[in-house]
Amino acid sequence: MRQIGIGIIGGGYMGKAHAVAMASVGAAFDTALRPRLEMVAASSPESAARYARAFGFARAADTWEALVADRSVEAIVIASPQETHRAIAEAAFVEGKPVFCEKPLGATLDDARAMTRAAEASGLPNMVGFNYVRTPATQFARQLIAEGAIGRILWLRGEHTEDFYADPDAPASWRTAGEANGTMGDLAPHMINAALALGGPIASVMADIETVFPDRGGVPVTNDDQAQMMCRFASGAMGHLFFSRVAHGRKMGYAYEITGSRGAIRFDQEDQNALWLYRAEGPEATRGFVKILTGPEHPDYAAFCQGPGHGTGYQDQIIIEARDFLQAIETGKPVWPTFRDGLAVAEIIAAARAAQASRSWQDVTHMEGQT
Repeated sequence: MRQIGIGIIGGGYMGKAHAVAMASVGAAFDTALRPRLEMVAASSPESAARYARAFGFARAADTWEALVADRSVEAIVIASPQETHRAIAEAAFVEGKPVFCEKPLGATLDDARAMTRAAEASGLPNMVGFNYVRTPATQFARQLIAEGAIGRILWLRGEHTEDFYADPDAPASWRTAGEANGTMGDLAPHMINAALALGGPIASVMADIETVFPDRGGVPVTNDDQAQMMCRFASGAMGHLFFSRVAHGRKMGYAYEITGSRGAIRFDQEDQNALWLYRAEGPEATRGFVKILTGPEHPDYAAFCQGPGHGTGYQDQIIIEARDFLQAIETGKPVWPTFRDGLAVAEIIAAARAAQASRSWQDVTHMEGQT
């Protein structure tokens, strides 16, 4: 095994999660590459110094540019605001450094396309952080679908719903300003990524995007609170996706239901260690959804716990992401989801916005060279 110097840009919610993951991944998965928390950058030198002390980094950087250019930093994790992603990623690839970027890939479709071009031109490992799709239960759902356990997918319903802005009297913040910070920029990418992972490519969409509370404390809200999309998958399957930050009672409502020609699957992130499976077989009197509790027999579970039903949590998803990123660096082979997979999500969001504007179905347009 050998050490690899990690630089993380951003020390807030996700910056801390990635720092903890990099400090833990070697023990969890016995990785050949062992991360060394080399440097952290944040919105100010003072913040970076505070995060370095708190998270165990060797050094703090005054700017993200200094971190990217530092020779001891061998791989970059971007956990800063969306509008910074493109510049950081492009600079890192010029320096010859692999990049893991938090979702969404860029603040705009143009950003996402430019970042994908830069990543692929560099030939360097690149990944996007869609952590929820890495739970053992959802990995197992993907496995069941690939094996044909529920037959051909006919319909997929997905949602990512939370209630952190359900109170109409909640004050305005950075979350209520700018298109990239609305529900379509914040919550929708996770469930769109899940829909692609479970149902395959999406060919066309129809969308309705809404700002429910246009004013918060006298400050105009300039982005969306909720949105819904009808979609048609390239396979011919039908789909419906819903996203909301004003859904009372939903704390982590990342959920999906998939109907196939021979069965069905249901999942809810608020019960993330369980998957519900229906098989259309046997006597009708004994048919029904079976609750499967995840355990060591399911993907990536055993790295965290030897007891079935004991469960994994949010931080474990980030540790699995860290393992995947290190594997991509070690082997030089792409590990899903790459920047191009993040771009696919951005293209669907762009098509949804076009559908909202035109009040008509829109085909999803892919960047040239997409496979």
